Amino acid sequence: MDNSIVPAHLAVKAMRDNGYKNAAYAIAELIDNSIQHGATKVELLCAEIDVQINLRNVTRVNQIGILDNGSGMTSEVLRMALQFGNGTHLEASNQKGIGKFGMGLPSSSISQAKKVEVWTWQNGIETAVYSYLDIDAIIDQTLKEVPVPVNKAIPDLWKTAGKAFGNSGTLVVWSNIDRCIWKTANAIIENSEFLIGRMYRKFIQNGKVDIKMVAFKESNPSAYTKVHNAKANDPIYLMEDTSTPEPFDKKAMFDKWGGDSFEVKFDINHNAGTHQVVLRFTIAKLEAREGHNPGAKPHGKHAGKNIGVSVVRAERELDLDQAWVVQYDPRERWWGVEIEFPPALDEIFGVTNNKQFANNFSELGKIDLEELTAGGKTITQVREELEEENDPKALLIEITQKINSQLSAIRDVIRTQKLNEDRQSKTRHTTSTTSAERIATEATNERIEQGHTGTSDEQEKKSEEEKKAEITKTLENEGVTNVAEVVDWLFKNNLKYSFVDAEFESSAFFSVKSKGGKIIISLNTSHPAYHKLVEVLDETTEGSTQEELEGRLKNASEGLKLLLMAWARYEDEQPDGKLKTSAQESRQDWGRIARQFLQED
Repeated sequence: MDNSIVPAHLAVKAMRDNGYKNAAYAIAELIDNSIQHGATKVELLCAEIDVQINLRNVTRVNQIGILDNGSGMTSEVLRMALQFGNGTHLEASNQKGIGKFGMGLPSSSISQAKKVEVWTWQNGIETAVYSYLDIDAIIDQTLKEVPVPVNKAIPDLWKTAGKAFGNSGTLVVWSNIDRCIWKTANAIIENSEFLIGRMYRKFIQNGKVDIKMVAFKESNPSAYTKVHNAKANDPIYLMEDTSTPEPFDKKAMFDKWGGDSFEVKFDINHNAGTHQVVLRFTIAKLEAREGHNPGAKPHGKHAGKNIGVSVVRAERELDLDQAWVVQYDPRERWWGVEIEFPPALDEIFGVTNNKQFANNFSELGKIDLEELTAGGKTITQVREELEEENDPKALLIEITQKINSQLSAIRDVIRTQKLNEDRQSKTRHTTSTTSAERIATEATNERIEQGHTGTSDEQEKKSEEEKKAEITKTLENEGVTNVAEVVDWLFKNNLKYSFVDAEFESSAFFSVKSKGGKIIISLNTSHPAYHKLVEVLDETTEGSTQEELEGRLKNASEGLKLLLMAWARYEDEQPDGKLKTSAQESRQDWGRIARQFLQED
């Protein structure tokens, strides 16, 4: 009878479900070990065989190897490395690199395969020592401890396929692969390349490590069927010579937000030490966003896969955190944020043992700081309250506030850039026979026939030249860039109304000017209602996902309800008497005209 607190043969089954998102993240754990041991070359070796499935011959990955030219391990360290929860980086004082909890090698391996074998050497490959883990043997209790390492020759298959063998190094081989969702070498390499290039971008870009991914048939390991050198994948798009498609493969696609002062640094005191956290902010260059539907272009699609805040620990990315992203808005791909911190702050950031998440940091991305500061509380007070509860997130509050404020400013600039482009591309001015402007014009003509006249109607008596000159001057004063186009559109289609976008210092959502016999409605791009309603609905839907479209409609619906509730509150705050009666009558009068306009549609 096994009286262990956690019987190994049962625990190992649960350990297979250890939270690795996919094979690429599990492979990354092994690359971590390679870099930690000083490797300058790492190879992902995918060995394939031909199998018959439903009377059809197909190619499948049979074994996966990770080879490096690092410092290798002694027999004692190898045996320790294959133990769950053991290793040489358990103490905080040893956690200075990308290693962490001593779970990486066994946990990542069994998440994908039933057997993992390790050869490691420190003085030529002929001195290699070997040990292994076999899930089936552990479950049937024929393997109860990590086998003592023994001298064992590296199989010819790997000596032929691998090119990174050095005087020292390590080879990890997975076999009996049963949990990898990608069945072919091509799928494994393509899906891993994007992620690994992003995770290790700083190591790749600085020339610290070369990561090669190759595929070959076990029957002919000297002939590669696929070879890829991982290129840096920079989610803040400042690096050159990256995996970003042309024309941004050789040049940066984003600019530093704030110029050379784009880095924002915070000193955090923790465990009797001071540790630095660095924030970096970027924004897409105009040339990356210009033209029709830039998000559907190759470089736009690339950016669409890199949305989020890049969380970097010891130069290695842990996660691309989506908690800070407005999910329905495709423009989120045009900003970049990177946060970098040392391993000494793992507890503060909430780094998981598989190095895939920083949970405490991510939770703050989902929190509304305005709610935390409700009732007049300052950020400092909120932080002090969290500190009293020994909440590690207390030290991250100011960083969270900075990210939110900078993202808000960056998003405003991106919106403005889009508006300027829309003004030049006739987005709002169309000759469509179903346009709202045409419907309103016809309804207005009916009201004039019914005896309802306005200021603009009196101006119709002026000559067309006078009216055009008056409207032109008004639009120029509003800062409209495509004035001639708007004026021509109004008179060519004999319309009464025109919408223009303008940024003006006012609490009003829109302004109304009667000029040249027309009614010019200027929408205030600085007003929140513009972003909630007009902008989110006007932007092209081409290239948008179903989720993005549904999110935009929901946002617009909420914006409309908030506008109506704001009016309701305005009425409610009026004192009983003439002011309240006037507000109620204005609402009713507007409602009558609105009903007539909408009935025309």
